[in-house]
Amino acid sequence: MNDLKLILVDPKPSLCAAFREHFKELPHVEIVTGYFEQLPEFDCMVSAANSFGLMGGGVDLAIVRYFGRALRDKVQQYILQEYLGEQPVGTSFIIETEHPKHPFLAHTPTMRIPMEIARTDNVYLAMWAMLLAVRRHNQNAERKIKVIACPGLGTATGKVPFREAARQMSLAYKHFLKPPKFIDWRLADERQNSIRYGGDLGFMFPPDLD
Repeated sequence: MNDLKLILVDPKPSLCAAFREHFKELPHVEIVTGYFEQLPEFDCMVSAANSFGLMGGGVDLAIVRYFGRALRDKVQQYILQEYLGEQPVGTSFIIETEHPKHPFLAHTPTMRIPMEIARTDNVYLAMWAMLLAVRRHNQNAERKIKVIACPGLGTATGKVPFREAARQMSLAYKHFLKPPKFIDWRLADERQNSIRYGGDLGFMFPPDLD
């Protein structure tokens, strides 16, 4: 997976500045201040979604406008069939877009419904799930994903501060690039201490500044 390229794309300059701060030491990352529709090349667009595939606002709405309503319908049918109508946060699936240049979408919920998710690890969970979904796809599919276009996760409706979203996204990418060779409690503690949030304990930590 070392040949995988990640394009972080968002029109907000301050969010892109946070991306540059937290991804500066990670390889194969390009940061674009702009809109995904302007990118000349990507194989897979990340939909920072909700659990029900209700793609009615923000980047999701832009995705529907770009790829068409048929893609939204395919996403919802998949959720009905595979998740019985509710796709959990922390999961992601790859679906074909039927677009000749941009063939795949990674539907990746950051929240159950549109809601605030600050002071949670939802951004990390979503980024981690998306990367694993791409990995599974590339292990089994003929047409591989080589370039991922990803917006800021949880930074709009979710109200996650930009630096915190960038931190959690970069942490997931770092863990993805350097997986452990074995599992023990030291690994579990290191992961939890680096992620910091999760469950009710998340509310014990102060939020990062915007």
